[in-house]
Amino acid sequence: MPKRSSGSAAAKNRLDRCVNVADVEAIARRRLPRGVYDYYAGGSEDEGTLARNREGFGKWVLLPRVLVDVGQVDLATTVLGTPVSHPIHAAPTAYHRLATPEGETATARAVGAAGSLMVVSSLATRTLEDVAAAASGPLWFQLYVYRDRALSLEVLQRAEAAGYRALVLTVDTPRLGRRERDFRNKFALPPNMTIANFASAGSSYARWDAKSSMFSYANNQLDPTLTWDAVSWLREKTKLPIVLKGIARPDDATRALERGVSGIVVSNHGGRQLDGEEATILALADVVAAVGDRAEVYVDGGVRRGTDILKALALGARGVLVGRPILWGLAAGGERGAGRVLEMLREELALSMALAGCASLKDIDRSLVRRA
Repeated sequence: MPKRSSGSAAAKNRLDRCVNVADVEAIARRRLPRGVYDYYAGGSEDEGTLARNREGFGKWVLLPRVLVDVGQVDLATTVLGTPVSHPIHAAPTAYHRLATPEGETATARAVGAAGSLMVVSSLATRTLEDVAAAASGPLWFQLYVYRDRALSLEVLQRAEAAGYRALVLTVDTPRLGRRERDFRNKFALPPNMTIANFASAGSSYARWDAKSSMFSYANNQLDPTLTWDAVSWLREKTKLPIVLKGIARPDDATRALERGVSGIVVSNHGGRQLDGEEATILALADVVAAVGDRAEVYVDGGVRRGTDILKALALGARGVLVGRPILWGLAAGGERGAGRVLEMLREELALSMALAGCASLKDIDRSLVRRA
């Protein structure tokens, strides 16, 4: 668990001294136990994809316009028709209680206060109902399909009843990637913590035991036989819009559209699945071209700066999903820390837009970027 702060004033001062996401990560790294930090920060195998996600943003350069009135910069947009204050959203990430005692409810409050969207993970350490009760902004629910599909449907129905506005199906995890940091650290949840959404299904769903691992848990529980038919199956089972997370190829994006999805997240799971994949920011433009205006396209992976977000928007993303930076914020200062991360990214995006000659999101287009 994170080390306790010497006081709220001290934590506030540390956060106030942070000028970017990297500063917040440095605090989180000091406060978190090694195994928890490595679980959040790590990728699969040699972590090549993890590194490429960051490096990919440097392969695009910005071409700013000048002599544009940017006295006011408007970041407002929508997500599947729901108004939000800016295009920076919380990606689905697991086990927030490892970063702060309140877990995902602290995240929901921070994201709601920022006027943004939170995508809540199946592997949350607070129930989806608890998160919904804490939220003031829109929520989407991320679903892994378990071998026991009835259990997955039960969780989906709970999300519908709790007011979640979309279903985000993760499609890049037929098996869990080999995250070697976790093996070295023997990563496990503390005894007082469970995968809350599945705890009522029994101990084998709530956590893995000391003789096992998250790798074994996932590979025993997640359905490796999932095909495109599963998207059609879910389409029959829910009235919620369906978003597919984990698309990296334009032909897969086209298949998704054929099955009636409303959104796509260009993602390689933050470099935690197949090592050797392309950076998501480099895959984005081809997926956007394949999708056109038939669905909304989002991107995650390696977003750390406002200029990263500007490049993603210029390449056609509707918005970005941010994962690790929000976890760093939670570890550094709970709800306030997560809010501070979103605030910094929003401020950086607004400044980047002004410097690029964009007074609103509609002014951002493909002409603002070219390959380096």
